Amino acid sequence: MRGDSNYPERLNDLYDPPACLYINGDITLLKEPMVAIVGSRKSSAQGLTHSHYFAQSLSKAGATVISGLAKGIDGAAHRASLGIGSKTLAVCGTGLDITYPKEHLALAHAISNHGLLVSEFAPGTGPKAFHFPRRNRLIAALALGVLVIEAAEKSGSLITARLAAELGREVFALPGPINDPLFTGCNELIQQGAKLTRSPKDVLEELTFHQKHHLNWF
Repeated sequence: MRGDSNYPERLNDLYDPPACLYINGDITLLKEPMVAIVGSRKSSAQGLTHSHYFAQSLSKAGATVISGLAKGIDGAAHRASLGIGSKTLAVCGTGLDITYPKEHLALAHAISNHGLLVSEFAPGTGPKAFHFPRRNRLIAALALGVLVIEAAEKSGSLITARLAAELGREVFALPGPINDPLFTGCNELIQQGAKLTRSPKDVLEELTFHQKHHLNWF
């Protein structure tokens, strides 16, 4: 409940913070430094590789990777963090007893066992289109920064990035070819002031938290 000692203080930056959160997993993650990795559901193979690389690198540095359990970039980021024994946080657009997309049932179970599932929607609430922008605002508020990996012109990831900017969070975007629709959104974000990001070092240089390891980047 809002006002409880476990309620994330960062959510109070929202004009409409949720009155309560439903959780499944390690509640202590709500107090950890988080970096959001978001992007296209219909990502390219290269996009999945980038998501995997950034998620593992940021996890090793001490950040908790947060995303939205969606197909594509989100799922790759969650799996990459879990793959090296790090914990990850997924904000869901449904009640926690319903997994969306259904293909991520095993992933959701893994996150509940080795991370945290969060939702503002009560059990029994199925997926609705308007739920996902609401989910995105929680991702934006909880994170220290948002990294966008592949985003088309009308991607929901852009909603997360713009909300993050409005909340004073850092926004990062991977650049791409000007004629590739999957990078239209990322390139526009960079035009609007997002940090052009080529390596995890570009993200970590902008964020302040205790890093677990001294990492050498390409």
